[in-house]
Amino acid sequence: MPNQSKRANNHDGFVLVRGAREHNLKNVDVEIPRNAIVVFTGVSGSGKSSLAFGTIYAEAQRRYFESVAPYARRLIDQVGVPQVDAIEGLPPAVALQQQRGTPTARSSVGSVTTISSLVRMLYSRAGTYPLRQPMLYAEDFSPNTPQGACPHCHGLGRIYEVTEASMVPDDSLTLRERAVAAWPSAWQGQNLRDILTTLGHDIDVPWRDLPRKTRDWILFTDEQPTVPVYAGFTMEEVRRARRAKQQPSYMGTFTGARRYVMQTFATSQSAMMKRKVAQFMVGTPCPVCHGKRLKPEALSVTFCGLDIGDLTHLSLSALADVLGPVAKGLPSIGPSESASASLSKAARMRAAAQREAAGASGHASAPDIRRTPNLSAEKQLAAQRIAQELLARVRALTDLGLGYLSLDRATPTLSPGELQRLRLATQLASQLFGVVYVLDEPSAGLHPADSESLLTALERLKAAGNSIFVVEHDIATMRRADWLVDVGPAAGEQGGQVLYSGPPQGLAGVLQSQTRRYLFADVARDRRVQRTPQAWLTLEGVHRHNLRGVDAAFPIGCLTAVTGVSGSGKSSLVSQALLELVSAHLGQPMPAPEDGGMPEGPPDAAAGDDDPGATLELGGAIPIVGRLGGATDQVRRLVRVDQKPIGRTPRSNLATYTGLFDAVRKLFAATPAARKKRYDAGRFSFNVAKGRCPTCEGEGFVSVELLFLPSVYAPCLTCHGTRYNPQTLAITWNGLSIADVLALTVDAACETFVDEPSVFRSLQVLRDIGLGYLRLGQPATELSGGEAQRIKLATELQRTQRGHTLYVLDEPTTGLHPADVDRLLSQLDALVQSGNTVVVVEHDMHFVASSDWVIDIGPGAGAQGGRIVASGTSAEVALCAESRTAAYLKAVLGVITTEA
Repeated sequence: MPNQSKRANNHDGFVLVRGAREHNLKNVDVEIPRNAIVVFTGVSGSGKSSLAFGTIYAEAQRRYFESVAPYARRLIDQVGVPQVDAIEGLPPAVALQQQRGTPTARSSVGSVTTISSLVRMLYSRAGTYPLRQPMLYAEDFSPNTPQGACPHCHGLGRIYEVTEASMVPDDSLTLRERAVAAWPSAWQGQNLRDILTTLGHDIDVPWRDLPRKTRDWILFTDEQPTVPVYAGFTMEEVRRARRAKQQPSYMGTFTGARRYVMQTFATSQSAMMKRKVAQFMVGTPCPVCHGKRLKPEALSVTFCGLDIGDLTHLSLSALADVLGPVAKGLPSIGPSESASASLSKAARMRAAAQREAAGASGHASAPDIRRTPNLSAEKQLAAQRIAQELLARVRALTDLGLGYLSLDRATPTLSPGELQRLRLATQLASQLFGVVYVLDEPSAGLHPADSESLLTALERLKAAGNSIFVVEHDIATMRRADWLVDVGPAAGEQGGQVLYSGPPQGLAGVLQSQTRRYLFADVARDRRVQRTPQAWLTLEGVHRHNLRGVDAAFPIGCLTAVTGVSGSGKSSLVSQALLELVSAHLGQPMPAPEDGGMPEGPPDAAAGDDDPGATLELGGAIPIVGRLGGATDQVRRLVRVDQKPIGRTPRSNLATYTGLFDAVRKLFAATPAARKKRYDAGRFSFNVAKGRCPTCEGEGFVSVELLFLPSVYAPCLTCHGTRYNPQTLAITWNGLSIADVLALTVDAACETFVDEPSVFRSLQVLRDIGLGYLRLGQPATELSGGEAQRIKLATELQRTQRGHTLYVLDEPTTGLHPADVDRLLSQLDALVQSGNTVVVVEHDMHFVASSDWVIDIGPGAGAQGGRIVASGTSAEVALCAESRTAAYLKAVLGVITTEA
């Protein structure tokens, strides 16, 4: 290995890896220092994650589990045994990987960080109680426990109902024309319409012309009459058939629309069915708890003049202001002006409604938040002790740039980067010593200004006696590292080698390294010729989360980058306001992100990844306030390209998602051998019984249960992992079976199918966008968020471009090496060249500098953000004194200009 640092032969202070062969690693030997910040670099797919997570962390976890009792071991989700000869000097390890928030409305920032437990203890032991109310336990302040949850909404904060307007969106339609949109489609819906015909209701009359009593019965009845059904008969034909005592087609049972929706949502095991019926459910704040999710007794207890619902709705920065005096033992004086201001309008309205309701019922009114509670000496001591612990944890979060979040912010609305930083803050509070922390791109989703606080936190962990192993693409993080491990030189089969392991400056001499070129700025990154906007798409008077009457203009036919610190409101403006208003203009539903989780409640326009103080609102979207204007006629199609998975099971893969596998199967079906056996294209699908292996049913592997050890997934003994039965595998195209094709990488497949335009077009786009290392049969479950987003983009790029399409992307450079960022820019530039408009939420400063137009939102996060600080070309924005982006943009522009 080039440039390996010289040191003593005893290897003290190093982790020694010998013969690592996980995934594409080629029998790697490497020595990595402990008690240091070590950054693993390399292009996407080079093998750096296989080394850091798949080998080093996996082995540390395996060794730990060997010390756990066998009975307990089987209850823990374990990783497999890594392919490595030996690892010496390896301390215990903790992994902080990128993952999306759990899809449950009951999980929040407070519960993930365990801060909520301390807050509940604070209210239990040091809260101000109404006269004659007994003390409550901490569990009484949790909406997730039976003793704490509001009895009316069961701790969700909202109640759900269906209305005539939600179930019948177009009352000019007849029942035959499916006026009741909430009913199922296909046969089941036709069955209900035939039953109504038997019951004497005319299904050819516009819904609005039906009697009110009839409409209410069809929608809201709980009756379920069973009647004879004469399929397809008119009302008069049914009468004649019944008079003639004609045999009916069958007996059918009626179900009202409301009953169908509520029962399907409550009992269906299908996430798709839940989402389908949830769109007809309307949520409103619970009239008892006013959205605070707790029982009245818990909400009557206050601290610093705030009930626990309002305290957890404060931003973390404002919460720190409230706790500061208490932690010092000073008299509590209620929330500061900034803390009061951070309570959203909705929270203030809830408080007012609660006070009004309490007064009307004769109960003590809710406390005025300006009032100073008088605490006993015992309670003051308890308050000070708990507040000190709370303040330490809250400041750990604010130091990581998360001060704009609130404790009640739901985890489904958090980005992977935000969730990882929450977990990092928890580790900082744990004060562990001698641990290896393995982090997966902690700078993902961070503005360069926020990365500074992250690096400071990592250095604190190192100073406490820990080792920090970071998989990262961020150049600033590499420069701050003590040690670099560069993996490459390319991706997939062309990677898997450690090109360098040593201090950062030593990488300058490794000519094979693609990282070297960017770290030392000796590569001329192309400066795009920026387009001059000719027409504009405008948003006027937008109110959403922390956006307060914002006006924004996006140039048509240009690449626009929207930037700003985390929590400034970028996603509120782009991923919500822009998408929703354009969708409404086009008369199409909001393009929904693909979701891998089962929804617990009806879906809403949930908060964006960096929206401040946003909680997941279930049942009833927060309406966008604003108008769309400008050259709206220049946008005829809207495409959202996000980082959600392209599938939830291994059956979904690169080839099936992009559609290229359809063309491949047709090639196999057209071979003489297949035609002779009358095999159609379906025969070559591993999802169809006639072609797949009967043992594993097309999975390619079987699960082996080992009781006390983790389950092992072994290749199917019948098909040996090929997924197909022998008869299907016997058919070959150019010497390859269908299983051989799925095993090809995109790069290899380009050579194989170069003369097949129907397949090659898709493969070429995938290769051009930097995914040449992926296998065609790579399961969707193995793909990162960045890879999933680029696959979606490639799927769009392979379509014939007709222009006039608005593409909206959310941080597409996440997980990309600078070399891959350049390739991505080229592809997006091609979209713009074809007459389309591209709007990107982005933190990568080179990407921003290369855009045609820049919109900078801020200047800070939460209440300190939410407005457009600067708008113009990258050079113009770089000159804005108020912009926190300007300094970093200026530095990048200086490098580009110098190189040019």
